[in-house]
Amino acid sequence: MSLEHVNHKTLRDFAKDKVNLPKDRAEKFRKQARHLREKLQDYLKEHPDFALKRMQLSGSLAKGTALRTLNDIDVAVYIGGVDSGIALNDLLDYLEEKIRKAYPNFSYDQIKRQNYSICVSFKGSGLDVDLVPIIYEGKSDWRGYLVSQADGSYLETSIPLHLKFAKKRKAQQPEHYAQVVRLIKFWARKQKNEIDGFRLKSFMIEMILAKLSDNGTDFSDYVEATQAFFTYIVKSNLDEKVIFEDYYKESEVKDFSDPIQVIDPVNAENNVSGLYTRYQADLIVNAAMDAGDAIDAAEFAPTKTLTVQYWQSVFGPSFTG
Repeated sequence: MSLEHVNHKTLRDFAKDKVNLPKDRAEKFRKQARHLREKLQDYLKEHPDFALKRMQLSGSLAKGTALRTLNDIDVAVYIGGVDSGIALNDLLDYLEEKIRKAYPNFSYDQIKRQNYSICVSFKGSGLDVDLVPIIYEGKSDWRGYLVSQADGSYLETSIPLHLKFAKKRKAQQPEHYAQVVRLIKFWARKQKNEIDGFRLKSFMIEMILAKLSDNGTDFSDYVEATQAFFTYIVKSNLDEKVIFEDYYKESEVKDFSDPIQVIDPVNAENNVSGLYTRYQADLIVNAAMDAGDAIDAAEFAPTKTLTVQYWQSVFGPSFTG
């Protein structure tokens, strides 16, 4: 059986060597994010007009699901003193002005205006920090309003609650949940590079795997866990509504007509997959079917060379067994 050639340990070692962000780099990035926060806090002491309420690391680095290729990190910037009626351009103008004043020694191109954030580039490490503004109006659990990349509207969110959600799933399956997320993200990145029109954002991967974990799927064997993800995608055809009841009841979820419905665990009115078309859903399903078939074929491949070739069709040429 090919499990003698490629098994859980093989995938674990592959993830360590090729997929995961090394711990020393992760800590270096966290340190730079802390430095940025402390720099802005020092600025605040002298400029109380900047109504910064909180800065919090978010995204894959905060969740422990970052890939080795990470070169930018997200930091949520909670801003008070404005309401959710402010125009996005005005909000970004405000944030950009304060960042430039806080970093007077930075060259102009180290602070860049982006569509929904302000990017601060550190030349030494090559790291980009995306400062994402969130309008904070005093709600509990640090619920604030983030600019939706779907249509530019303001969308309620809570970074602490999202991180708490991820922490709970990691606690259910320590080490393994985050690792399987990283492996599937690595696969999805390969599909995006090879398949025209393919998209499967990391947050959707996390939500699907969180639902599988909640339903009892064991992630401790990475061969079986990756296959479980692909099997779910194919069997569900992405037609099942994915809902969590950590912070609201299922009955509170609004009706959606979108082809894929993966509901934000913090906001029952937000379908995080709302922009996906049925065509894009089919691309995901077909890619998952190909990956699942390759893993099945690898299980019965007579040689290690053939086994590795099947797994390379899933993870790419960097997988060497």
